[in-house]
Amino acid sequence: MSTQSPPVKQAQQLTPFAAALAGALGACFSNAVVYPLDVAKTRIQVTSSAARGKRKDELSMLSMILDIFKEEGINGWYRGFAATMLNTFSMQYAYFFFYSFMRSSYIKRMTLKLPPGSRPPSLSTAAELSLGAAAGALSQIFTIPVSVIATRQQVGRSVRESSQEEGQMDESFLAVAREIIREDGVTGLWLGIKPGMVLTVNPAITYGVYERLKTLLLIASSVNGKLSPGTTFLLGAFSKTLATIVTYPYIMAKVRIQARTGDADVSETDSLPGGQNEKTKPKAKQAGALGLLLRVLRKEGFVGWYQGMSAQIIKAVLSQALLFVSKEQFEHWALVIMVLFAKFTSRS
Repeated sequence: MSTQSPPVKQAQQLTPFAAALAGALGACFSNAVVYPLDVAKTRIQVTSSAARGKRKDELSMLSMILDIFKEEGINGWYRGFAATMLNTFSMQYAYFFFYSFMRSSYIKRMTLKLPPGSRPPSLSTAAELSLGAAAGALSQIFTIPVSVIATRQQVGRSVRESSQEEGQMDESFLAVAREIIREDGVTGLWLGIKPGMVLTVNPAITYGVYERLKTLLLIASSVNGKLSPGTTFLLGAFSKTLATIVTYPYIMAKVRIQARTGDADVSETDSLPGGQNEKTKPKAKQAGALGLLLRVLRKEGFVGWYQGMSAQIIKAVLSQALLFVSKEQFEHWALVIMVLFAKFTSRS
């Protein structure tokens, strides 16, 4: 075996599977810590168009959390927790796996063109963004059905009962999946895939900006390959805030499409003069992200595109910063898990 390497070198030696496991575990941890905020921001994002009587102050993060507690108790704060954690783990695992695999392959190809013994080249911002977007697109395709189910569970009865028959609703994972398939067919499990593809630039911007700023700070300072937790937290917070501001309209559109709010459903009789065929219940078809954003623009103006953005930023920044701070520790744990797994399989 080779001599011990510094922490950063050791992290770089992780296989794509180990890097993916570390990222997924860290993402689950960070999202679990702030999960009630996640439920509140999802409710805010869909409530703005579904409940016309809501005042702006009633859609704040704190007021929504208190409303959920009053109406549903602590259980309401953790509605859809299992599905969301499954979605987070699968999404982050797929993202980190594809990202680590493509990044390491790209660097190896670049290194082959250099003289022997040369240091691996640092990737450009454009390369980081491209690799992140490609990894995000691949992970979206495989994991978005769980995201759709988790979003429906988080929204719960507060919005969905307004468009469905009243009565007891089974909110289990399989029951919600069957409900989606019954309403929209199997393809309903991929609702929001188009805005989801657009949103692949979100983690790409986050990690691209983070890696670029981290590299600049390490070059400008005398730190031996490692930033302090405080600096890491600030870098993560800034990177995620920037990415959220740039992509938020599509974040909001994706949530409303998956939750099937009023803006996301377009009635087939909407265009009929005088509201013809009102006796027959019109079949609702799904609006695309651009169509939804245009409807929101007409109803609520430009500010409607950013309804709930503060809640999104608070949740996203806290979880992303926690992920960046804890990622190195989870990389060590992932390495231990992979070693133990290798020993177990070799004995078997």
